[in-house]
Amino acid sequence: MSATVTLHAPLAGVVLPLSAVPDPVFAGGLMGQGLAIEPLSSTLLAPCDGEISQVSNTGHAVTVRAANGAEILLHIGIDTVKLGGHGFATRVQKGDRVQRGQPLVDIDIDSVARRAPSLITVVVVTNSDDMALSLDASGLVEAGAPGFLTVTAQGAISHPGAVHGAESSALTASAVVAHEGGLHARPCALLQSVARRYPCQIDIHFAGQHANARSVVAVMGLGVGEGDSVSVHASGEQAAEALAAVVAALQTASHAGHAAVAAPVPVQARDDGKLGGVCAAPGLAVGTLVLLAEQERTVPERGHGVEPELAALNAALQKVRDRVAADVAQADKRGAHAESDIFGAHLALLEDPELAQAAERYILDGRSAAYAYRSAIRAQSEVLLGLGNALLAERVADLKDLERRVLDVLLGGEEAAPQLPAQAIVVADDLTPSQLTRLPREQLAGVVLARGGATNHVAILCRALAIPALVACGPAALALAAGGEALLNAGEGWLDAHADAATLDAARQDIAQREQRRRTLREQSAGQARTRDGVAIEVAANIANAAEARDAVLNGADGVGLLRTEFLFIDRHDAPTEDEQRAACQDVLDALEGRTAIIRTLDAGGDKDVPYLSLPPEDNPALGLRGIRTGFAMPAVLDAQLRALLQLKPLSRLRILLPMVADVADLQRVRQRLDELAAELGVSERPQLGVMIEVPSAALLADQLAEHADFLSIGTNDLTQYTLAMDRCHPALAANLDALHPSLLRLIALTVHGAAKHGKWVGVCGALASDPQATPVLVGLGVTELSVSPSLVPEIKDTVRRLDSSACQQLALDLQSLNSAQQVRARLQADAAALLR
Repeated sequence: MSATVTLHAPLAGVVLPLSAVPDPVFAGGLMGQGLAIEPLSSTLLAPCDGEISQVSNTGHAVTVRAANGAEILLHIGIDTVKLGGHGFATRVQKGDRVQRGQPLVDIDIDSVARRAPSLITVVVVTNSDDMALSLDASGLVEAGAPGFLTVTAQGAISHPGAVHGAESSALTASAVVAHEGGLHARPCALLQSVARRYPCQIDIHFAGQHANARSVVAVMGLGVGEGDSVSVHASGEQAAEALAAVVAALQTASHAGHAAVAAPVPVQARDDGKLGGVCAAPGLAVGTLVLLAEQERTVPERGHGVEPELAALNAALQKVRDRVAADVAQADKRGAHAESDIFGAHLALLEDPELAQAAERYILDGRSAAYAYRSAIRAQSEVLLGLGNALLAERVADLKDLERRVLDVLLGGEEAAPQLPAQAIVVADDLTPSQLTRLPREQLAGVVLARGGATNHVAILCRALAIPALVACGPAALALAAGGEALLNAGEGWLDAHADAATLDAARQDIAQREQRRRTLREQSAGQARTRDGVAIEVAANIANAAEARDAVLNGADGVGLLRTEFLFIDRHDAPTEDEQRAACQDVLDALEGRTAIIRTLDAGGDKDVPYLSLPPEDNPALGLRGIRTGFAMPAVLDAQLRALLQLKPLSRLRILLPMVADVADLQRVRQRLDELAAELGVSERPQLGVMIEVPSAALLADQLAEHADFLSIGTNDLTQYTLAMDRCHPALAANLDALHPSLLRLIALTVHGAAKHGKWVGVCGALASDPQATPVLVGLGVTELSVSPSLVPEIKDTVRRLDSSACQQLALDLQSLNSAQQVRARLQADAAALLR
């Protein structure tokens, strides 16, 4: 059987190139190569013999699989999915065998023409990267006319029986997308990383459209929102494993990086002469206004031959890939997780097959590599801007960033980093992440953007880097006079370019006082934290790597109260070896300069996705495989981690912490396995072994657990969600998910009382420990260790030193009789002055 199939015209009409289609997805070749027809007939015909592999439920699109394996999409009109099936009557269904010229869909031309932007019908081969196409037709064609398009398979010929068998073995599952903001850049990058681990075909279907799960741009182009239901289709080798892994990736909750920032509102014109905007990162700054003009680079349209241009594009992509990978590595080394995540998403876009193929199609049409890549990027940008989703629209900045970096390589003359004066407030139309990170941080006082949003990646970076930032200020921002001094109050959403000297001096004094207090607290943070009546409280740090351990030491931490080992290799697609885990944990111990470290075993599952673990999809992940349960389900993973920890030196400074323990049996099981592995390794010393109190059963059985554990550490984040029965990742419940609820205070008191029976200490490593308002309560409840964010160590130590423990004990007792977290916080606010002296 020939590998070449000749397609006949499915409609009568005028043949057009894809570039004439008023839809950037098709015009940019993102769905595949092919042709379009401005129809003059009203019945869509099968272009060849084959099998119906897909029929949209709205009838506007049909896919025919030809004998050579070509997937031929026939898409009637533009934006016709929105018609909900009006104007279309399908005559076939999925799985039907059809012959060339057989009617597939009857079209009410007049009805569709009145409702849709265009009747242009697209004929594309969606797997055209595996095919060679000859675009033969032009001008006016009759329905059923031969020679419309020829498609030649570039690999093995798919025989009809094989095609049918592959279809029958395809697996399908549904998933509800749990990522905050839906499938934007970073969730799509995660999805791509999961899909690339499997050799089979994996597609995401949504609202009558589908996308290759390996393509970040195609999946983003579906416009899938948080809480939307999609279907996943997998066929081929390891289809079952791939399906489970992709569904799990879709249903794993992740934050878009903007939860703490209010949703942007339209900026109203101010009547006080100040420039208004949306707060992207709070803070106060006085500085010199510096305007950064965006310059559009001129690119040649025509190329110097297909092969040289393809080679130039591939070389440029690889060079930028290497640079972005270096950016990720540097960010990881500094412990800059927000920066690492953002550039990791850029890396996924550079690996995107459909974006690269779209650029290659322009080159095949005689365009230059620079013109081709810019056109592919901008076609996808138009798709995202047209989806009506603010979060996806803000991802256009990431595409622009890649465009700029690739064009810099292709055209040469890479833009130099701007030279800034001291205390510069940079004003620009918009900034890309790499442009922001190239600005000299020591001279950058603030950022003001005419465009942008509080949820884009530049805003996330500004918050992570503590740079006050105002966005969405409008064209008036670009009319500011460069070189003048201005006062930026990003938290209140304004910039004053006309502030008088007295106002600027007062603001500088305020900034200096805040900075002086931070410096003073940091200088005093090295010593032990004791209450006024002499109770010692250990203030440790929650960290994710050695860089954060060094930062904890600089901030005066007494040790590490929680090392989250799942974050050491969170971006890995293959499991770390025992030696890699040992080395990473040893680096943390070495960075602590003699201090102790509590290292938690892998806490995977629920809202913590670990890409190299193919965890099965679950109806309720928070109640499924989580924490130590995952270790029990994957004993080889747990053993490798325990062996790595037993080889750390010195073991006297190591404390192992077990997450999600439900009862004593969980603890004893790990204790026994730790002894067995130590014997195998010839290790006589044992590190301390502690239990996280994260579920109500553990708090209620604290006295039993303390009998066998060396210490207890309360994870207030999970303990709160399980006690209050509120999902910690549910945005609508966030305001009510407060660990100062009286029920939580009673469980903490019960835990401390149970531990005291056996002379064991209790710490808190959850978010409540980082809340200065909660410090008197935890001290009063008898907690003797608080593990907080490294930067908060000085403030928490200062708070402890101003407290009287006996007064705190009475306060904690009184608070347990209140009715709500709101009442608790109101009481704490009222008593703050008396408590803190």
